[in-house]
Amino acid sequence: MSDNKLVATIRTSFGKGAARSVRREGNIPAVMYGHGTDPVHISLPGHQTMMALKLANALLTIEIDGKDQLALAKDIQRDVLTRFIDHIDLVVVRLGEKVTVDVPVHVVGEAAVETGVTVENNTVQLAVEATHIPENVEVSVEGVQAGTQILARDLVLPEGAELVTEAEILVVNVTQAISEEALEAELEADMAELGVVTPAAGAAAAEAAEAEAADAEDDKA
Repeated sequence: MSDNKLVATIRTSFGKGAARSVRREGNIPAVMYGHGTDPVHISLPGHQTMMALKLANALLTIEIDGKDQLALAKDIQRDVLTRFIDHIDLVVVRLGEKVTVDVPVHVVGEAAVETGVTVENNTVQLAVEATHIPENVEVSVEGVQAGTQILARDLVLPEGAELVTEAEILVVNVTQAISEEALEAELEADMAELGVVTPAAGAAAAEAAEAEAADAEDDKA
């Protein structure tokens, strides 16, 4: 069973008012469904539940009336301002069955000098056993040269995991880094097109004007 065990209380009152009452008591309203069972409306302990869900795809053991049930959080609704959890949709899972989950991509290592590493997709979708959901999929860019593209099909997946994401999806892109000088020149060119004078461009214009004035004085002399 999961180490994330939460003792739930059956809810008999529904609606926004009832949900607010649950939250005022420090709990989180939730609904659990799946495998052909009727939806069960429950209340979960607030702090304990938030701690359990800090990890993506956390497998939960929900105890209801003394009986344990494995579940995954399918949808977590949060308050826009406080980010506290307002409501959770839980889906029932069984031991040994495979579930489809979005697993974070974790890049490790240092790419070759003067390169930039961009993670084009922060997660990949995998089919894995409910009791063996990986925390992440590790992608090594150690020594990788500019121009390298790591696709979903190139990933080294955890044992037993199957790739659901399209195989040709770009996950990590390694490109040639732009030098600071080139970046500044590109920025100045963009600003010039917009009619904006940057400090560097202004200084250059001032120097050019001073040089022109000096040349004019020399011609007079």
